[in-house]
Amino acid sequence: MRLNTTLAEVTDRIIARSAPTRRAYLDRMATATGKGPARAHLSCSGQAHAYAATGTDQDRLATAETGHLGIVTAYNDMLSAHQPFETYPALIRDALRKSGATAQVAGGVPAMCDGVTQGEAGMELSLFSRDTIAMATGIALSHNVFDAAVYLGVCDKIVPGLVIGAQAFGHIPAVFLPAGPMTSGLANDEKAQIRQKYAAGEIGRDELLKAEMAAYHGPGTCTFYGTANSNQMLMEFMGLHLPGSSFVNPGTPMREALTLEGAKRALSLSALGNSYTPVCEVLDEKTYANGITGLMATGGSTNLLIHLIAMARAGGIILDWQDFADLSDVVPLLARVYPNGLADVNHFHAAGGLGFMIGELLNAGFLHADTKTVAGEGLENYTQEPFLGDDGLIFQPGTKISLNEAIVRPADAPFQKTGGLKRLTGNLGTAVIKVSAVSEDHHVVEAPARVFHDQDEAKAAFKAGNLTGDVIVVVRFQGPKANGMPELHSLTPMLGILQGQGHKVALVTDGRMSGASGKVPAAIHVVPEALDGGTISKVRDGDIIRLDAKAGTLQILTPGVEDRVAVTADLSAYQHGTGREMFGLFRRAVTSADTGATVFDLPES
Repeated sequence: MRLNTTLAEVTDRIIARSAPTRRAYLDRMATATGKGPARAHLSCSGQAHAYAATGTDQDRLATAETGHLGIVTAYNDMLSAHQPFETYPALIRDALRKSGATAQVAGGVPAMCDGVTQGEAGMELSLFSRDTIAMATGIALSHNVFDAAVYLGVCDKIVPGLVIGAQAFGHIPAVFLPAGPMTSGLANDEKAQIRQKYAAGEIGRDELLKAEMAAYHGPGTCTFYGTANSNQMLMEFMGLHLPGSSFVNPGTPMREALTLEGAKRALSLSALGNSYTPVCEVLDEKTYANGITGLMATGGSTNLLIHLIAMARAGGIILDWQDFADLSDVVPLLARVYPNGLADVNHFHAAGGLGFMIGELLNAGFLHADTKTVAGEGLENYTQEPFLGDDGLIFQPGTKISLNEAIVRPADAPFQKTGGLKRLTGNLGTAVIKVSAVSEDHHVVEAPARVFHDQDEAKAAFKAGNLTGDVIVVVRFQGPKANGMPELHSLTPMLGILQGQGHKVALVTDGRMSGASGKVPAAIHVVPEALDGGTISKVRDGDIIRLDAKAGTLQILTPGVEDRVAVTADLSAYQHGTGREMFGLFRRAVTSADTGATVFDLPES
């Protein structure tokens, strides 16, 4: 199928825009490739330190006769999605020993649960944890003794941080190993209804807790299509997972087989063999364009409009929000997974999942077919499904038809003809909005503003009965420089109640929403942020704002607002407690949301 014209144009301009920085990055990777792992060149003392705890692998490592795999793990059992990783290193080491290779845990990286910190002070460290994870990845691999690496991570900032860190060592292959989603529990829509009843005071905390425990009930990723599962989608669209591996449940024979095959595949792609495929060659401009297509076609998380930009810049590739907007205008929405629909990711996977979608998008010209992947040359590999046969794991062609068109549809009969995310521009700034879960009746909201300086103020006003009628809730001083850009998902039940009462309701903020952003229109990531004196810092109660997701605009209609003096805020409460005092340097150094909200010295243009 001929490549879609818009995809071709967007990719060409990414290539042109990135040419100097991409070339410099690839030159650095070529130099690193020439030097190779330092294992054989370490001093005797250095080698003794490196292999002292490797037991029976010690002799093979000392003679450098075998491939050596580094494992970077985000294991902890605070995150249900990451608990399965506890056993992965031992499984991988044992399997590689049988094939004559070796593996070591290179290091661990932090991984926090946004579900635990949602609405709490710890959420102000959430975005910054991504760059901390990237730095920890760099430290893990700094020993420079590995021929390839596997990365164990799933959730919101963890995968983007690992990808950024992996690209610093882009001269070695990288395979990402997921843990898979937990089995389906309480339906996501029922859980949301119970949350709204609690917010309205109709049920008590005991009933809320019972519902939440029934929804989040075991090991694995949360089953709604938020940032964690958007990450898993990206890793397949971008060729860093094995095909069909994202949504296989933990603790199953298939999950274990995919884990072991991923580890073996990583070493098979090293410079020691005949299929050398470093991650710097996998993650090129076409691959990132494919990632944006996947995000749009699935109605994925708004967080990825920040993370993908930061991920790309770590490899010298410059993306901007206009790239996302242009692809969103042409890429069809093919999936309905909660909060965009009633199905969860287990239902999505059973209905054909990513393999079916990738095949449809390839055939319709919305993906570059000629990318390198860890599964081999060409994205066509990702239309395959894994099966367990008599001889072990095999890959066979996946379904060519949707097995449930209420969940996933063919490209010629999409849920909507455009993607699930949009860019908004206007005199209030530049923002993004997730529209895939928002009814068309709510794509345009014009209403008076109610302005708050944090989410607790907004929730207190609602509980006091002082937030009623048509309203656009403005929550400002939530940008990365102000307080680390927390997610404001805890506002969702309150806003949903107002909308359910028949009012026109929207949210405008320089903060983030969860990847679970739902039925209430939310213009988020507003830049310039309030702390930088953006127009959002000049809005007052009663000003009329118009959010138009159809036209892609965010306007303040009240005259004279831009001529006002910017409001300032006392941000001292954001600077201490729950670890926030350790991230003052991050708040001072972080870039704007539209350039990735990163503290790294990455290229900007």
